[in-house]
Amino acid sequence: MAPSTEMRFSGWGVDADAGELSEHVVEWLEQRFGGPIAAPVAPPLENQVRLSKSQISKRAQSKLSERVGATNVRTDQHSRLLHAAGKGYPDLLAMRSGKRVAAPDAVVYPGDTADVRAVLKICAKHGIAVVPFGGGTSVVGGITPLRGDFDSVISLDLQRLRELISLDEKSRIGTFAAGLRGPELEHLLRARGYTLGHFPQSFEYATVGGWVATRSAGQASTGYGRIDEKLVGARLVAPAGELKLAARPASAAGPDLRALVAGSEGALGVITEASLEVSPAPEVTRYEALMLPSFAAAADALRALEQAGEAPDVARASDEHETEMGLAFAGIEGAKGRLLEGYLRGRGAGSGALVVLGWEGANGTIDQRRRAALSMLKQHGAVGLGAGAGRTWAKNRFSTPYLRDHLLERGVMVETLESSTTWSNLMLLYRGVGDALSAHAPIVGCHISHLYQSGASLYFTFVAPQDLSDPYAQWQSAKREACDAIVAHGGTITHHHAIGIDHRRYLEAEDGATGVGALRAVKASLDPRGLMNPGKLL
Repeated sequence: MAPSTEMRFSGWGVDADAGELSEHVVEWLEQRFGGPIAAPVAPPLENQVRLSKSQISKRAQSKLSERVGATNVRTDQHSRLLHAAGKGYPDLLAMRSGKRVAAPDAVVYPGDTADVRAVLKICAKHGIAVVPFGGGTSVVGGITPLRGDFDSVISLDLQRLRELISLDEKSRIGTFAAGLRGPELEHLLRARGYTLGHFPQSFEYATVGGWVATRSAGQASTGYGRIDEKLVGARLVAPAGELKLAARPASAAGPDLRALVAGSEGALGVITEASLEVSPAPEVTRYEALMLPSFAAAADALRALEQAGEAPDVARASDEHETEMGLAFAGIEGAKGRLLEGYLRGRGAGSGALVVLGWEGANGTIDQRRRAALSMLKQHGAVGLGAGAGRTWAKNRFSTPYLRDHLLERGVMVETLESSTTWSNLMLLYRGVGDALSAHAPIVGCHISHLYQSGASLYFTFVAPQDLSDPYAQWQSAKREACDAIVAHGGTITHHHAIGIDHRRYLEAEDGATGVGALRAVKASLDPRGLMNPGKLL
């Protein structure tokens, strides 16, 4: 049975958590746009969305039903609509456009790995494409139900695969079924005194399998590590067979096949299990915020922290534009804003770059780490804003996508993209992509949110009045020029959103023609007919 927390088809999350758009956000945007924004237009109801007619044959549907049960093979409007798209800006435009939406011909819910094997065998026999589906949170077209060379396509929803299969406490390795969502996983681990420490913005809805398939990075990945760094074993079911990679800390037995599973995006097979390193659950957590004189100063400060081994578990730095936008959206303006500005200027920070830091750990372990980090930051001109500002960020860190949905209803385009590069190239990439986006949007902000010894990520947000005559073309133009700028300035085409549809034309620029050819050969070996997630990644 579908969980009660399944997301809205036309936006992020659930209605109960959506809240409302604050009037001060509207006022600030109107000031930046130089004119009023549109009155809200509610998204369509489910029964107002027209779907493509299901093309799955009765015989194939019967065979699938025999295997997984008739209630777990669904062709109704509700099920197909919820699996028709992810949560990217183009996805939401399609859902709200009034045009016919291409939906999967059926949604199939396997109960275990054996079911997945059987479903792939049935689909291979009947010529049905398969799109693995976790939480439905992709923002790059990763779960769009493309048919490829086949007449029909199913969405293979893994939500019934939701268990902690085993926990090796001595080795600190948990093995998880792929359909477990973030909150469920953490609840199971915290009951045993552990945490995965993986908290992407999609945490409330994304799944273990989705994290691994997209090489996800969490907001605390500077401390706990990315999901691919935590992956020590996996099980991937492909049309040609199965990869069952036992949990091991390291091996020199040829190229690491776990690296093929991580980032495979459903194009090679279906991830049904993942073994991941876990950590003791923190006894103490502390977040706080600081202001630095500029984004360049903040970047230098975070680099110094990371390379000295003093970086906290959460480390984020917003540029001046994102800082201004964040404070305005939080309602820190007017007298309160002037008071804050005066406080910062009196300490030499002006209105610069907001930095959020977070520490997690056992009792007695945080204070020394915090003092060392703050001492280094003060050498770069940091001014403390206190723990309250940090707690506010932590409280709201999963709710930002709701703001995007509210603004979309008001005729405002809000979109994000991300990259990573070396420290020596960071500001060059920042300026290059920022300049490209500024030609399309009056508001462009950026933040650093994941630190490495050799470099960091850059996460851009751009906001503009929507071109109501062709909003998709408007988005496409901005996205294309920004991605071209990423490539031209030496960034990765994605840091944690994956390739999907949106970035596939840039994969060769990152991996080279020979590298892409090698990936195609792997796909041909594991998925010789091309059933798996057609049109994604490659």
